[in-house]
Amino acid sequence: MILITGALGYIGSHTIIELAKLNYEIIALDNLSNSKLSQLSILEKIVSKKITFFKGDIRDKNFLESLFKSHNISAVIHFAGLKAVGESVINPLKYFDNNIGGTINLLQVMNKNNCNKIVFSSSATVYGDLNIPPFKENSSLRSNNPYGLSKITLEKILEDLAASDSKWIFASLRYFNPIGAHSSGLIGDDPLGKPNNIMPFIVKVALKKIKTLEIFGNDYDTPDGTGIRDYIHVEDIAQGHIRALEYIEKYSSSITVNLGTGKGCSVLNLVKTFSNVNSVKVPYVFAPRRNGDIASSYADTSLATQILNWKPLHNIERMCLDTWKWARTHYNLKK
Repeated sequence: MILITGALGYIGSHTIIELAKLNYEIIALDNLSNSKLSQLSILEKIVSKKITFFKGDIRDKNFLESLFKSHNISAVIHFAGLKAVGESVINPLKYFDNNIGGTINLLQVMNKNNCNKIVFSSSATVYGDLNIPPFKENSSLRSNNPYGLSKITLEKILEDLAASDSKWIFASLRYFNPIGAHSSGLIGDDPLGKPNNIMPFIVKVALKKIKTLEIFGNDYDTPDGTGIRDYIHVEDIAQGHIRALEYIEKYSSSITVNLGTGKGCSVLNLVKTFSNVNSVKVPYVFAPRRNGDIASSYADTSLATQILNWKPLHNIERMCLDTWKWARTHYNLKK
């Protein structure tokens, strides 16, 4: 039985679908701080089966202990955590408490219940601005923000845990910039409150819910002055988690792997591609750079190809098409 934390979030939801296809027994856990309970019924519609769900917080050790005692959990895919770079700069303690404190709680309860396999949601932010892309897994680590620092810290905790006891097996997945939506058009990136990522903003501007898109920074040392990122389809990210879980179950060996396309795309190019492939207008303005952002970030994905036999299948056009398909369904727009 696999426990999914942050299960009703953007990437967690898509990963549940892929797990269900392979008939894994799943327990979905979410505190609903940045997700909606209505997502559960949509997921059940897609996978055509009931999903066992618990509302709870990984910082609540008593709750976690009760959950592990009442279910035979063999591995955890750990998505739960806060993820807004800008907010982490303003409120670092919130991020250290939630991301680091919550994960330590989870690991302690796992250890107590002899559950020692975990697939961990890390991030490309661990590379900071020390390296020249494409970033390799053995690149130096340094974060420009508390969010990234929380990921570096948790990766190190998992490494130390595995070094201290061979029964601990982990996969730390450093993914880059997930966008897109499920091919059904039924689930996509639908955060509560103000979005943290660019694609929900693009959608809101295309829907005319926001007048213009703010592109943060047009004076970077890049071809068009805007930041370059490695955008990857959320379904490809979900598949990466499946391959990582299969790997640690088969080989009982810990891994740290990038999940990206290996191709950089500027923010401005993403906006123009979305507008072109979907025939919608996305007005934009340039705004000052955000604290904690870097100019360019994209992955070297050769290790994921080599050891996980994983490659992303979707290009940037498909990511934009699937996002708009979901948005039209979600907001009941007529063609």
